[in-house]
Amino acid sequence: MKDLRFKLTVASSLYYVLYAIPKANKYIKETDKYSDEQCFDLAKDIMNFIRRRSKAATDVYGLENLPADGGYLMYSNHQGRYDALGILLSQPEPCTVLWRSDRAKQLLVKQVSKLIRAETIDPDKLLETARVIHEIEHKVAAGKRCLIFPEGYYSDNKNTLQEFKHGCFKCALGSKVPVIPVAIYDSYKAMNTNKLGKVTTQVHYLKPIFSKEYEGLTTTELAELVKSRIQEKLDEIKNGILPKEKSMVIK
Repeated sequence: MKDLRFKLTVASSLYYVLYAIPKANKYIKETDKYSDEQCFDLAKDIMNFIRRRSKAATDVYGLENLPADGGYLMYSNHQGRYDALGILLSQPEPCTVLWRSDRAKQLLVKQVSKLIRAETIDPDKLLETARVIHEIEHKVAAGKRCLIFPEGYYSDNKNTLQEFKHGCFKCALGSKVPVIPVAIYDSYKAMNTNKLGKVTTQVHYLKPIFSKEYEGLTTTELAELVKSRIQEKLDEIKNGILPKEKSMVIK
């Protein structure tokens, strides 16, 4: 059976889902009553429940690299269903995500997506994708935070990087906000394997790339710069080199 771990997580969460969906729908519908912070906190509660059911913990490094004020863009490698959870659960402030529209329609993911005000795209619809990227540009320039997976999808790549799609870096060049490379490690083990038992994933927030550093670069050049930073961190982890202190342990 493929992805047994994920299927058992879903099956063991059915009773919670019956409680969480109506509550989430209430928050989503009554936008005048519930703030972005309240909606994000509820989304984190839902994601944290799923994390516990999956028996996953996450070690977080480099939270000090996140700007305290203003908007920023995070670009992370992609390994599986758990990736966004591991990152969003460590975010101190509301943060949105650029998600594929087919994934954002799945049970409970749909509610979480709306709670965090996620942006969704169909990669095959180029004009729609360009419009959404443009909207993200304006939102982060106005102070929002957004997570993007430039690989666009995951397969069985595990801790190996795939090609970065450079189009999603247009919103960085247009907004000139700090770009935060994010390296995740062993994230696929949380929901994309058949192995059961406890697992620990890693999230590494790398040093920001400020606009003065990427000014004048093309989207392709910026994509390669971010990819090289993430690859460098993955190589360090594979060689047993980790920061001395963790910023947070999610367990």
